[in-house]
Amino acid sequence: MENFKKITVTDIPRTELHDILNLTGAEVSINTLPAGTSVPFSHYHKSNEEIYGILNGAGTALLDGKNVKLAKGDWLRISPSVHRQFFAEENSDITYICIQVKENSLGTFTADDAEIIQ
Repeated sequence: MENFKKITVTDIPRTELHDILNLTGAEVSINTLPAGTSVPFSHYHKSNEEIYGILNGAGTALLDGKNVKLAKGDWLRISPSVHRQFFAEENSDITYICIQVKENSLGTFTADDAEIIQ
């Protein structure tokens, strides 16, 4: 068995990469909300922070009661305790990646963790 796995993500509303790629250190999903729709619930986390990258479209994140406009190219980090809900604009789908990791769990960055082989 190889120590890597490649997949292709298609145009479906939600793809959970942690299941497909057998991730062990992060939960990752790619999500599309059609124009005028929203995630049907508000939520927060006990210990995981979330990082959102807007891949396409526009929308709004409701974060602890504050509306934050989102557009292609935006990145957003949200602490676990923040109450959050996401909305697509009335005239635009929004597609985003969500990366969920345990807050304060990063031990080293790439340069410190990498071993160069030549």
